[in-house]
This record gives sequence, C-alpha cells and structure tokens, in this order.
Amino acid sequence: MQLMISVINAEEAKDAAEAGANILDVKNPIEGSLGAQFPRVIKQVKKSSAGLVKVSAAIGDMPNLPGTAALAALGAASCGIDYLKVGLFGSYTQAQAIYLLNEIRLALCDYPTIAIIAGGYADAERAGTLNPIWLPNIAASSGIAGCLIDTAIKDGHTLLEFISPVDLHTLVTEAHASGLLVGLAGALREQDLPVIRQIGADVAGIRSAVCRDRNRNGPLDSDQVRRLCKINALSHQLA
Repeated sequence: MQLMISVINAEEAKDAAEAGANILDVKNPIEGSLGAQFPRVIKQVKKSSAGLVKVSAAIGDMPNLPGTAALAALGAASCGIDYLKVGLFGSYTQAQAIYLLNEIRLALCDYPTIAIIAGGYADAERAGTLNPIWLPNIAASSGIAGCLIDTAIKDGHTLLEFISPVDLHTLVTEAHASGLLVGLAGALREQDLPVIRQIGADVAGIRSAVCRDRNRNGPLDSDQVRRLCKINALSHQLA
C-alpha cells in the first residue's frame, strides 16, 4: 500500500517527499474535500519532487459540468502530474458520472501516462452525492485508471464511520477485478492504516493525520509523515 500525502505548497511537498511519501497529492483544502490548487502551485510541487515522487492533483468537488471538468483536467495535465483526481460531487447518476469522466479521458488523449481517478464520497447520504458503491462500475465503464473514496464534509468523521471494512473490501475486490486502482481517504488516523491495508486498498490518502493538531488546514508535521511512512514500510516488509 502506498501513502499519498496531501500537500498545499512546494515547501510541504519537499518535506513530505523527504519523509518518505509515495505520492504527493496537491490540493487546496479551503476549496473543499478535493479542492483544486492553483496551476502555479502544482508546477512548483512537480519541480520540487524532481521526478522522484509521483504527483497527484485534484480538480475539485466537480459539479455536473462535463465541459468545465474536461477543461480543468487539461489544465492540470499541462502541469506535469501523474494522477488526476476528480470529485463526482454534482453527478447524481452513473450515466452522468460516466459521461463526465469520458470527456475528461478524451481531453487527456495527449497525456496517456496520466492516471485519471474518479472520486466519490463515503458520506454521500449527508452530502447529497452519488452512492460510492457505484464507483468501480463508473470507473470501468469510463475507461479510466481507478477510483478514490473520501469524505465530502471535513468535520473529523472518518471514512470508516460511513462504510464498513467489509463493504469497502467488497468494493475494492470488485474494482481490482476490473483492473482498477483503489484509493481510500477521509480523515484516516494512524490506527486506521492497518485496516485500510487489510481491506486491500492500493493507496491510503492522508492529510489531517500528518498536520499539526490534526487540523487539515494547518501546517504539515514532517515528523508525523516520517513516522507513518516508516510504519507503512515496515508493514510491507512483514507482509
């Protein structure tokens, strides 16, 4: 399992990379769960990674506007990213989500190495978004690389409070059967990582657990990043 550490600027990216992060996830927490960061910041993070750590960027908790999503995706792709995440916030049916993701895929036809990831929300019922259980089918039908389940409302409630490990394992198994990557995130704590690993996720997304006082809008704590990365690496060795 890889650790994807969310960063908001090049300084945090440098610290996270040096601490052992597998993926640098550029986002803007002020603009939401999968808030889009400015292109200049994404480029700075990419430059600071020196090609040694893969870079992911979110393009927002996207409304059901396929044209807007495709154009935003093309802009993010031009920044040199490895993964592009789009939050399916305003798509209420599978058909809407598939159409939006297809347009993103077509927009990125000149960037075949970028993995497009569909983001859904574990707290879909309270956030009013589509059922995250649909994500494997949506991603597979769109011809994209994978899916991510996060939480939409950032109030301290974790992913595992909304979807049980058993149901998450079923979702991951279905996604893997279609050749998809699966990331899990959503206020994950250190003690949640063994569960996420057992579920079978390819990537665990972390922000609040590596920020000072667990405040996702606060500064990154590089010592905590290093601690979680060491624990994750040790788990790999013992597996």
